[in-house]
Amino acid sequence: MNNYSKCISFLAFILVLSCKAPELSKTNASIWPDTKNTTKPWTRWWWMGSAVDKPNLLKHLIAFQKAGLGGVEITPIYGVKGEEQNFIDHLSPKWLDMLDYTIKTADSLGLGVDMVLGTGWPYGGPQVSREYAATKLVVRNYRIKKGEFFNQELIPEATEKQPATLTAVLAYDSKGGFKDLTAQTKSGVLNWTPQDSNYNVYALFTGKTGQQVKRSAPGGAGYTLDHYSTDAFEAYVKPYDSAFAQLNGNLRAIFNDSYEVYGTDFTPKFFSFFKQNRGYDLKQYINLLLSEEDEELGNRVKADYKYTISELLLTQFDEPWTQWANKGGFKTKLQAHGSPGNLIDLYASADIPECETFGSMPYDIKGFRREAENIRSGDADPVMLKFSSSAGHIAGKPLISSETFTWLREHFKTALSQTKPEAEELLLNGVNHIFLHGSTYSPDRAGWPGWKFYASVNFSPKNTIWEDVPAMFSYLTNVQSVLQEGKPDNEILLYWPIHDEWNKFQKGKLFFEFKIHSLDEWLLGTPFYETTQELMQKGYGVDFLSDNFLEQIEVQKGKLVLPGGTYKSLVVPDTDFMPLATLKKLIELKNQGASIIFRGMPESVPGFFNYQEKAKELKTLIESNSLTEADLDTGLQAASVYPETLVNTGLKFIRRDVDGSKIYYLVNHTANMIDQYIPLAGEVDNVMILDPLTRKAGAARTIKANGISTVKVQIASGDALILKTNTSAIKNDWVYSEAINTGVELTNSWEIKFDKGGPVLPQTTELKQLKSWTTVSEDATNFSGTATYTTMFNTPDIKADSWRLDLGDVRESAAVWLDDRYIGTAWSVPYNLDLGKLDAGKHTLKIKVTNLAANRLRAKELRGEEWKIFHEINMVNKDYKPFDATVWEPTPSGLLGPVKLIPLKVVTK
Repeated sequence: MNNYSKCISFLAFILVLSCKAPELSKTNASIWPDTKNTTKPWTRWWWMGSAVDKPNLLKHLIAFQKAGLGGVEITPIYGVKGEEQNFIDHLSPKWLDMLDYTIKTADSLGLGVDMVLGTGWPYGGPQVSREYAATKLVVRNYRIKKGEFFNQELIPEATEKQPATLTAVLAYDSKGGFKDLTAQTKSGVLNWTPQDSNYNVYALFTGKTGQQVKRSAPGGAGYTLDHYSTDAFEAYVKPYDSAFAQLNGNLRAIFNDSYEVYGTDFTPKFFSFFKQNRGYDLKQYINLLLSEEDEELGNRVKADYKYTISELLLTQFDEPWTQWANKGGFKTKLQAHGSPGNLIDLYASADIPECETFGSMPYDIKGFRREAENIRSGDADPVMLKFSSSAGHIAGKPLISSETFTWLREHFKTALSQTKPEAEELLLNGVNHIFLHGSTYSPDRAGWPGWKFYASVNFSPKNTIWEDVPAMFSYLTNVQSVLQEGKPDNEILLYWPIHDEWNKFQKGKLFFEFKIHSLDEWLLGTPFYETTQELMQKGYGVDFLSDNFLEQIEVQKGKLVLPGGTYKSLVVPDTDFMPLATLKKLIELKNQGASIIFRGMPESVPGFFNYQEKAKELKTLIESNSLTEADLDTGLQAASVYPETLVNTGLKFIRRDVDGSKIYYLVNHTANMIDQYIPLAGEVDNVMILDPLTRKAGAARTIKANGISTVKVQIASGDALILKTNTSAIKNDWVYSEAINTGVELTNSWEIKFDKGGPVLPQTTELKQLKSWTTVSEDATNFSGTATYTTMFNTPDIKADSWRLDLGDVRESAAVWLDDRYIGTAWSVPYNLDLGKLDAGKHTLKIKVTNLAANRLRAKELRGEEWKIFHEINMVNKDYKPFDATVWEPTPSGLLGPVKLIPLKVVTK
């Protein structure tokens, strides 16, 4: 190590000692699982132009560690104008030095490091030759009449801009007759006179999409990779084999972003792979494949084509990718959505399946803000989210991650309170490791607001929300630490009939992409979706199942056993097309004593090869085994599968099992407080309540009757609790309380002192009545940062066991001190903090409130100060239109109140 590196390492050590992250509360520490970097949220870390240096890398990593993050996922992207001299080419010696420094420094701070295998997305770059670039089938049709002399060079249409190689020349007459003219086409010229009929001649070319890597970093531009070719993949990773051999530190995982490889539907070895796996020569039926009519035979050939694309992506890219990474000591993390493959199998091919959310979802939470001008509608449908978690569960993958908060709100307008329910929705549907989207490397010289990635939200030390983000990260860590314990406890498998989707007619497309942004095209309204909704709404836990994983099931003591766990029942939704092998396996499992519940019978088999014979056998199997549609609830009860009827209260939940002890994560996204006994499926000895916001814990009150246990919970709108059953760790009782009255408003005047932020610190002022600080002065209107509100009050003359502070409307987060004693940070709805008992007399209340960065950014643009200096997509708003903050109105900021003291009494029943 050179002297410079030694100095930096020593500086890191000193800074870690002085800037140590606030420890999680030690209250009931032994009850909560140990924290490690994977129980903490991580962030995607964009390196703009890879213009990084060691001092600034160190500062970022320390800031991440101090705030409570567990790691970073590096994605190099396009650069900043004026910084060209600082750009570092991808995989250059200097770039590898920066990567190695990052890995070693992160490790010294207890942080992990993942990275994308390339720059931008999708996989591709300068090492991708045209031969191995993303490929498509190019077709030109010629109509040749009987007896007509045809002598012409076969070339693609003039609209085809990319070079293409002639692959096959195939002729079909009106009666379906077929001739392969490839061998008699010389140097691209077909010399032929049909003697027996008129013919449609298809010239097939192996073409290229021409797609380049999106948002590539310096040294990373180039063609997108052919994702259906192992040869292409092996050539692609060669530079990384050499590069990684030079690293002294250890990466944790290699990441692959959502599949955005556009228009690729072919690969040079497609025809041979198709024949091997589908059992027939596709060339004989190209006319059916290319038919633009919605008819059975054409749809069957098209379905086979889509199935083959799926298998190619799985076996020629995703599985080899994970094998390659594991050989190098890395895990893989994959976003399969958007691809044309079976999402369950693709997600499961990685060590860590990863879903994503995009946009903003609505919630009924009291006081939750979702202003139309600041949001784009989201697509975080719980059923879609379960594809990645289901794959992880059935395959035995302990971690399920998510790209989280992409375009949650407009730039600079996302409050921490608005992240909470979005993250909770992911956690409720099987995700147990949040990855923020994201954080942008921004050196000191960049000033404010610094460098910024185009897709909000920016979790950066330069953003005001960073002030109180440790409280948010603490909440996520507490929940994730529990949801990484034990195993998933879903009892039902639900078969996904993907062949129904592949058999749907799509004019002009040879493949179908399962995108999260177009659920109406393949998911919403299907029997599979409706069955999932029915099961979830009734309180059943469910994981999805593919045909491939169905083949892996074994029956043990009447239960369905997969690599990832054991299930009590398998539900088959109403299905049009089911592979013969799938039905045979279902019958086999049923005959071995497993619970198999059919919601309807398949009508036929998918595919073209021998389909009539197979369809006849399918019908015979259904009849001979007396398979009929069954009532869902009756069938599940017969398998001893019972719903969690707590959902009837409006609570959402996910359940896990730790050696027989059940873990429940309960979230209240309703508009009302839920204060009642809720039922748990089955009888339990005891229940412990844990509060992931405060880390408080205690024994719950329970009632047992008729084999069912009920537990008393009090969960405010927007809040969450964790339950653990049958635990010996309980040392004290959970305290239940209720408000004696609606509260006493604090009406004394407030002093506001602006502590930090900009563009300038407004003068200290006094407010007789709480209101947005944007109304105080022009400087305050333009100010973004933190201000301290101070007031005095006397303990109200009310007999109370304890008191709660209700902050009312907070814009946007608040850290509270009472008589110089830190109480806590309120960063989400409801903005309440428990104060405990109050001594008689006078008290000083200090509230440090932090607003959004929006007003400062608006003021900067109104002054004509340019900050949008990026080489690509510079800069767009949430609707992908040019970004313009000058049109914004000032965003309400500060403590709007009313602030109340709520007297509480302990409830003993």
